[in-house]
Order: sequence, then C-alpha cells, then structure tokens
Amino acid sequence: MKWGLIGASSIAENRMIGAFRESGDEIIAVQSSNAGHAAEFAARNDIAQSVTDLQQLLEQPGLEAVYISSTNEKHFDQAMAAIAAGKHVLCEKPLAMTISDAVGMVRAAEKAGTVFATNHHLRNAASHRAIRDLIRQGAIGEVLSARVFHAVNLPEALQGWRIDSKGAGGGVILDIVVHDADTIRFHLGEGPEEVTAMTSTGRLGKGVEDGVMSVWTMPSGILVQTHESFTHAHAGTGIEFHGTDGSIFARGVMTQNPNGEIILRRGGEATPVSFQPEDLYQRGVRAFGDAVQGKGRPAADGRDGVASLAVALAVSEAAETGQRTRVDYGGF
Repeated sequence: MKWGLIGASSIAENRMIGAFRESGDEIIAVQSSNAGHAAEFAARNDIAQSVTDLQQLLEQPGLEAVYISSTNEKHFDQAMAAIAAGKHVLCEKPLAMTISDAVGMVRAAEKAGTVFATNHHLRNAASHRAIRDLIRQGAIGEVLSARVFHAVNLPEALQGWRIDSKGAGGGVILDIVVHDADTIRFHLGEGPEEVTAMTSTGRLGKGVEDGVMSVWTMPSGILVQTHESFTHAHAGTGIEFHGTDGSIFARGVMTQNPNGEIILRRGGEATPVSFQPEDLYQRGVRAFGDAVQGKGRPAADGRDGVASLAVALAVSEAAETGQRTRVDYGGF
C-alpha cells in the first residue's frame, strides 16, 4: 500500500515509518505546513516527496492511504479532505476536538466506503491481549473493579504544544486518558456511563492540566480508577483487574514498547502469565492493511476513537465542573 504522511511528527518518524515498511508498504510523500521541516523530515527518512499543501499530497499518483499525526485540532479537516479524496485513513488519537466532529469523520468514511481507523496502540500489545483472554476465560471470576496508573514523565522533546496549547488539544487528558479509555473498553467490552475527576496543573502544564485522577462507573457496575500525568518520572505504569475469584496485576504495559509483566493472583498463589512480545505498531498496520483488503477490521476503528474521545471529554468536563458527568458517545 502507498501511504502519505500528514504531519512530520515524532511518532511518525520513530514508530510508524518502520511499521509501514516492515509490512511491505511504501511512503511516497509527507506533508507539513513548515516547508523546511517537511524537507528535512523527508530527507532523513528517505521519503521522495515533501509538500506543504494537503491537496498536493492527496493528489500524489498511486496514493491509497494517509496517516494523520498532526496536532489534534487539525485532524478533522485533514481527515475529511482525505476521505473526500477516496483515501483510507489511519488517524492519531484523539480523532477530533469535539464528539460531533469525530462522529462526522466516521460517518463520512462509512458513506465513502473507505477504511477509517484510530491509532490506539495499546490494544495491539501481546500483554493486553493476554490480559483480555484471562478476563474472558473467567480466570478472575466476575470483574468488580479496575485500576489504571499511567503517570509518566513527558520527555522534553514531546512537550511543546502538549503542555501549553489548549487550542491544539494539549493537556494530559486528550493525550493519555484517551488511551486508557480505549484499553479499558478493549478489556471489558463496555465504556463508562459516568465519570468524576480532579486535575492538577502548574508543575509542567502551562494553561492545560498536567495530571488527572478519575473514577468511572460502568454499565455493569464495575468501578474504574485512573491516574494520568506528565510529571511522574518514577511511578511506572500498569493496569489491574480485580474479580470475585482473583486479580490480574500488570506492570510496565501502558507503554509503546512490547514489554512488561503480568501476574495472576488467586487464593495464595501468584502465577506469572507469559506472552510473546510483538511490535504494537506493526500489528496495527497489518490489521489496517487487512481491513483495506476486506479481511476483518482495524485493531481500533473510528467508532473506537469516538468512544475514547467521549470518555476523555467527560473527564475534562467533570474536572472543570466538579460534577459527576455522563459520557456522551454521540449516538454511537
């Protein structure tokens, strides 16, 4: 498949280009509003064309799909233009700044008959697939609660708009809560009905939140507790599920890397759970390519992206208002 990159980003360079090429795909052009940056990015990554105009990218001969990794406020217009041009779209999270825009993107792709997916990488991890299998097999009985801790130290190279631009979609909620929402939905097969939340700011964030804790209530009655932050250098990451017959403790699994460990605890026994590590992004690209060929669906489709955005926006509203907030899934 022939790809165009919309956004000359760090994740495109460090994760996605290799994943596309590992799958046998070709990247024929990159677009960025900064001509110098686009040209340097293209040269550094052996991409033949660099352009500043989106339409010029979409008109590249043979272009079949685009990967969007620009700043968040640009996703809607760029995705809609790509869909109108008949291109398949893999879009970074969050899909858009509002639920109505995200729903509009998904519906437009469905009407056009193009594949539209969200680049939620965590559900591609072998560790998370192993956890979901345990839950589905009843290894811990009926699930009662879950806990996600995803408080990290945001590297200086990734700060920029993420810590000071609300208009571009900065802040830890749109950056990390969306991932945790998708991961919880992946494991439990349901999304929260209501959320409560509190945020912190000022240690790193400049006008946006740099930390948040929230509690979600699920339709089944399961309670979920989450903690996301840009300022925790030593906390580590993990996810836990606690049930009537046991608990799952996973550490180091809320990352871009295919590592971590899982412990299943039942009674007085703690059993390590093995899994075969696999590159998260390569697996996602393969699933996308299969979906384009009519073989299954993307790892996370557009509706998954709408749902994760809906949870994040509800967490943001709950933190701002101090009120328990219902999650608006936009009719999906």
